[in-house]
Amino acid sequence: MTASLLLPLAAVLVILTGLAGALLPALPGLPLMFAGAWLLAWSGGYQTFGAGSLITVGALAATGSLMDYVASLLGAKCTGASRQALWGAAAGSFAGLFFGLPGLVLGPLAGAAAGEYLARRELLAAGRVGLGAFAGFIIGTAAKLGCALSIVFVLLGVYLFSLL
Repeated sequence: MTASLLLPLAAVLVILTGLAGALLPALPGLPLMFAGAWLLAWSGGYQTFGAGSLITVGALAATGSLMDYVASLLGAKCTGASRQALWGAAAGSFAGLFFGLPGLVLGPLAGAAAGEYLARRELLAAGRVGLGAFAGFIIGTAAKLGCALSIVFVLLGVYLFSLL
């Protein structure tokens, strides 16, 4: 295979890996998708995928990544969480990275609940805040997946438009 075929193929592989990373929290999905889009643009000399495409993909990747990070905190905050619960949700998100998929899903919930319990010593309030953090995690994952699919549609749309 020639280099002119290997680079676009590698770029598509990176984009597909990033798409999988939108669902698998262990992979940095949206940054991988942006890197794949940049590699795709570079491999074509920025003729098909130019600055506009890369700015759009970069904005979608940044928005989805930010929403994924902030959603658990906002979910906890909407349930009346204390400052300790918000710090607990952030710490639980970080600690969850070391425990695979269950840790990534349950880390924010456990951290927010533990922080709220330490702040108020009320088990019911701690559970409510933990569930709010979990709901935020689900919403953040959905937003990240939506941004990932939007990136795919942008890239496909630009490519199909270039064929006309």
